[in-house]
Amino acid sequence: MTGTTSPTIGLVALVGGGPGDDALVTVRGRELLGLADVVIADRLGPRGLLEELAPDVEVIDVGKAPGNHAATQDEINALLVTHALAGRRVVRFKGGDPYILGRGSEEREHCRRFGIETEVVPGITSAIAVPAAAGIPLTHRGLSRGFTVISGHEDLDVVPRASGHTLVILMGVKTLRRSATQLMVHGFDAETPVGIVESGCTPEQRVTLGRLGGIADLAVERRVQNPAVIVVGDVVTLAHDWPHFPAPTIPASKVPTSEIPAPAMAGASLERSHHD
Repeated sequence: MTGTTSPTIGLVALVGGGPGDDALVTVRGRELLGLADVVIADRLGPRGLLEELAPDVEVIDVGKAPGNHAATQDEINALLVTHALAGRRVVRFKGGDPYILGRGSEEREHCRRFGIETEVVPGITSAIAVPAAAGIPLTHRGLSRGFTVISGHEDLDVVPRASGHTLVILMGVKTLRRSATQLMVHGFDAETPVGIVESGCTPEQRVTLGRLGGIADLAVERRVQNPAVIVVGDVVTLAHDWPHFPAPTIPASKVPTSEIPAPAMAGASLERSHHD
C-alpha cells in the first residue's frame, strides 16, 4: 500500500488468502494485513489471521455461503469505495486467488472508476493446492497434459473431453449430479476417476474417491459439503487414498540372473533385515 495517491483517498489491496492454511498466505499478503485499517473478509479466507489483527482494525465479514450471502457483490464494491474514499487502508481478504472465480477483477475495476489505487496480491488458488494436499497433481506425465478450472454453476458440455486432460470443478457440490450426468452425456466414461476434497489444506480435510457414474450417490452417502474441490480425470488415481494393489510377485525362475540380489554375507545382517 504505497504510492502517490492523494492523502484524502485511501488504498485498496485485493489479497488472496490461499487455500485455507494460515501458513500458505504470501509474505506480502501478511504485510498488508498488518497495515490495514479495514479488512473486508470472505468466508473462505484463513480466519486465524484475522485474530492476529490489531484491536483497532475494523473487520467486516462479507462471507458468501451457498444460498446465504452476507453481502451482495454490489454491497461489497460499495464498502471498498466508501472506506477508501474516507482515507482508510482497505484489505479485501479472499480465499484462494482474487482472480480465479473470485470477482477480484470486478472489484478492481469498480475501485478504478473512483480513482482509487488498487494493489492485487495473488494467492495460491484452491483449484491447484487442495488437490495437491490430497496427493492429486493436475498434470502428470502419461496421464494429463493440462487442466480446465470451471465453476459448478456452469454447464459442462463445453469442457475438453480428450484423454490426458484434467477437469477441476469449484463450488460444485450442489450441482454434482447434474455435472456428472452432463459429462457422461458428452462423452466422459462412467469409470473416469473422481476425487472430492472437502475443507482442503485444513485439519478438517476429507477426501472422497470414486468413479464418475457413482460419485453423486457416494457424495450423498458421505454427506459431502462445501467448500470442496472436485477433480475429474486419471490423475485422481495418484491420490494418497486411492486403492493401490501390490505388483504381482515374479517367480525367482523368471527374474533375469543379473537382477537376483546377492545372498547375505552374515547371519547377523540377515536377521537384522528380517526384523526391520
